[in-house]
Amino acid sequence: MFSLFYGLWKHMFSKLELHVLILGIDKAGKTTLLEKMKTMYSNVEGLPPDRIVPTVGLNIGRTEVANRKLVFWDLGGQPGLRSIWEKYYEEAHAVIFVVDAACPSRFEDAKSALEKVLRHEDLQGAPLLILANKQDLPEAVTAEELARYLDLKKLDERLFMFEAVSAYDGLGIRESAEWLVQVMDRSKRTEMLRERAGAMGSGPS
Repeated sequence: MFSLFYGLWKHMFSKLELHVLILGIDKAGKTTLLEKMKTMYSNVEGLPPDRIVPTVGLNIGRTEVANRKLVFWDLGGQPGLRSIWEKYYEEAHAVIFVVDAACPSRFEDAKSALEKVLRHEDLQGAPLLILANKQDLPEAVTAEELARYLDLKKLDERLFMFEAVSAYDGLGIRESAEWLVQVMDRSKRTEMLRERAGAMGSGPS
């Protein structure tokens, strides 16, 4: 009997793994963010910023935040790689979109990429966390200034937040991660993905 209940408990908790996409144009600091989160939330020391190279394809990181297992998919942001992003949308519970807040000359490219992400039907209702990264640099704009520039008119009622962070020194990352877990917990999208996973798991053997 114990083994039966343990099996059910293990099965239930394995379904609580939440998939988070880390998107943004190249050089925004996505991989630096992932490595800093690994350092902050797991026993694994992330790569130092000076050893991080541009992502070609996918980096995967696993951490636990507020008793939730998170799997991060960090995807390359070069123009030729952005077409790969949509292959991961269907399974994503939420999106982190990273912007280099110290480089206003690339805001237009970031805005265009983000708008394309938000229009995709496979991401409908996914909570969105937009990070104004590189706050350790004096020229970085605030999260409020970035929000005004991006001017996101239509977010189909999705939960979203702008947050000022530094993936280099960790500023704002803990608050951002905890907000994301809270909104994913009550998101209709998370509920839909869990129901779908349950339906697939209970299909004919």
